[in-house]
Amino acid sequence: MFEIDKSMPVMVTGAAGYVAGRLVERLLDEGLTVHATVRSVDNHERVGHLSALAETKLGTIKLFEADLLEEGSFAEAANGCQIIFHTASPFFTDFKDPQKELVDPAVKGTRNVLDAASNTQSVTRVVVTSSCAAVYGDNCDAKNKPNFTMSEADWNVTSSLVHNSYHYSKVMAERAAWEVSEAQSQWQLVTINPSFVFGPGVKMDLSSESTQVTKMFGDGSAEAGMPNMYTGLIDVRDLAEAHFRAGFNPEASGRYIISGSNVPFAEIISALAEKYAGQYPLPKRTIPKFLVWLVAPMSGMTRRFASRNIGHIVNVDNSKSIRELGMTYRPLGETVQEGFQQLIDAGVFKK
Repeated sequence: MFEIDKSMPVMVTGAAGYVAGRLVERLLDEGLTVHATVRSVDNHERVGHLSALAETKLGTIKLFEADLLEEGSFAEAANGCQIIFHTASPFFTDFKDPQKELVDPAVKGTRNVLDAASNTQSVTRVVVTSSCAAVYGDNCDAKNKPNFTMSEADWNVTSSLVHNSYHYSKVMAERAAWEVSEAQSQWQLVTINPSFVFGPGVKMDLSSESTQVTKMFGDGSAEAGMPNMYTGLIDVRDLAEAHFRAGFNPEASGRYIISGSNVPFAEIISALAEKYAGQYPLPKRTIPKFLVWLVAPMSGMTRRFASRNIGHIVNVDNSKSIRELGMTYRPLGETVQEGFQQLIDAGVFKK
């Protein structure tokens, strides 16, 4: 049985990231000592908010430099830790070499972090941030599922280096994690599989793809309309709580889909319109699928992606997280409105 000792430090990889920031905040609120890994401890613009955050919380933070592709670089940060939260992984859509820029950092980085866990006797649990992208690749993967619903039993088998490269990197990284886990008995692995992450971060970060999507809703670039896309959606604060519970609940095990809503993008826009209609150029209509397919190559989308995703309903089952982790989820409106307001407050776009 996993025994919790909150006097021991915990490690968070990629601590300057969108999801990790809220997790670090939650851990500090609990009074824990957090070993936070970042690319550069001297990049104050990127990491300064972490130290500032710790000044207002019960816990303490120690920053460590680490590189996903450098063997042994996580050893110092892991020293003395009981739990490792591995959140670091590339998430972006503008890339030239998916193997080098997405898959290698995701897979090799996961293996390097887990090697650090295995070489640190104090580590008894590792929580890896995976994704619903490791559960399914395209929305049409759910077409033969009851109620179009995917669960933790499902794995993405349709993505590749040339189709949904990011999804492919996530499923390969999670499979690598389970492979490493099953080859040892020192620590227990739990994976968190979130749907699309929205909501306000500890720090507004325009490098986040989630923030870029939220920005698109209000800067006029999508005013003409949005495709009929369905997605799961999770508040970044709820996602941090799920990580915390997966780390400290002795009975947590396996994979956990973390998702608060299953919605078409039109519902996200409607939730924003309830508060911001007439103030910002929100998308006004749903673009027909045939038109999306026609212009897909000119908009950075492949026609294969359009065919397999636009108009296809997909749901994800969050019942395991509710049953075993005791999760409750914020309503959709609160998540998207507060995330949007963070961009307004930062002056990202004007009325």
